[in-house]
Amino acid sequence: MAQEQVKIPKRILDALLLSLSAGVVPRSGAPYIAIGRNEEIASLLENLETVADGGASIRFLIGRYGSGKSFLMQLLRGYAIDRGFLTSDADLSPERRLCGGNGSGIATYRELLRNLASKASPENGALTAVLSRHFTQMKSKLVERGILPEDEAFLPALKKEIYRSLSSLEGQVGGFDFCSVLSAYYDGCISENEEKKSAALRWLRGEFVTKTEAKKALGIPVGVIIADDNWYEFVKLWAAFAKKIGYMGLIVFIDECVNLFKIPNRIAREANYEKLLAIFNDTLQGRAGSLGIIFSGTPQFLEDTRRGLFSYEALRSRLADSRYQEMGYRNLFAPVIRLRRLSDNELLALLARLTILWNQKYPDATTVNEAQMAQFLAQTLDRTGAEEMLTPREMIRNYLSLLAILRDNPDADFASLVGEQTMESEDPEQQESDFFDFAL
Repeated sequence: MAQEQVKIPKRILDALLLSLSAGVVPRSGAPYIAIGRNEEIASLLENLETVADGGASIRFLIGRYGSGKSFLMQLLRGYAIDRGFLTSDADLSPERRLCGGNGSGIATYRELLRNLASKASPENGALTAVLSRHFTQMKSKLVERGILPEDEAFLPALKKEIYRSLSSLEGQVGGFDFCSVLSAYYDGCISENEEKKSAALRWLRGEFVTKTEAKKALGIPVGVIIADDNWYEFVKLWAAFAKKIGYMGLIVFIDECVNLFKIPNRIAREANYEKLLAIFNDTLQGRAGSLGIIFSGTPQFLEDTRRGLFSYEALRSRLADSRYQEMGYRNLFAPVIRLRRLSDNELLALLARLTILWNQKYPDATTVNEAQMAQFLAQTLDRTGAEEMLTPREMIRNYLSLLAILRDNPDADFASLVGEQTMESEDPEQQESDFFDFAL
């Protein structure tokens, strides 16, 4: 097995290896270590094409802890950004849900806005960059029409262009207030009024608690504020706005959905499932455009008939496997994508890729050859239950730990270390969160 050389910038390489060693999903550099999952990626890329054409999509990535959900989402996030989409992501938690009377729904929206990313701002925090891009576009259109910034007619024409650019969004739920606040932001840009711009950003991020507070800060009447009960409507507005100003659409990633399963109160849990059902119906019935949403969770979150999605009949009837899937056939067109265990060859290719990256960072370190990689994998797979329970997360952490020991201990012997390892399989039931899903 030839080990192709993968050249990777030092900054990304350092962050990548540190993340993997610590059991954390790398936020950048995912393509450098992507092995396998080709069918799943192809299916998800088809969804991106649907969104780019003005449609909407929703998918559920289902797999055990460590099976690859979060990594696959980060990989697709990178692909979406490279293709000109806006992306946003959030991890659900006891404080962040789809809805809740204690602000947990709006907390999710705020996290999504905080993590807004674009090609120009791939590391999140892209909100102001997106608005600046639109503002610059509108000024450029005036210049192309021969109206220069120093002309007396420039500012009146710019205000007309702002209204014209946003008017198509006013017909959507919350659209009038959304456009009014965007106009206020652009007015702040024109007058260099930082307080007005800040107030508009606070409204767009859902940070106002009352309409009275928002009106006072903005200096304009607003009929609504973004809150627990309407935040998803504004996600749809952001998707339409993204398409309007030249992006391909908006792709939203919501991870750690097992936290919905963990909600102890049945009424609160079912309210979240009802919200998820509304999102599901919106995207697949044509009431949302230029929007893609990807949820990830464990099989228990999906299939448990007492507390999971299957406890809510309307969701069970939409997400349950067809009879052909029950016969063992895969259906990557269905809303649910179940992540299989990586094949032995894919795991071996992953070890080879990790070795290449490790040797690039530590060129003078003790190298591991192909036979030793195969020995490590065979020893890992020989453990009781490894065929079903082995996760890439577990294997990667152990392998990088092994390479670090060989580097730091010149007298260490590979064969002895591999023979002495007693790598216990992780117990998914004892993990509080899917902090490292490695998809390859």
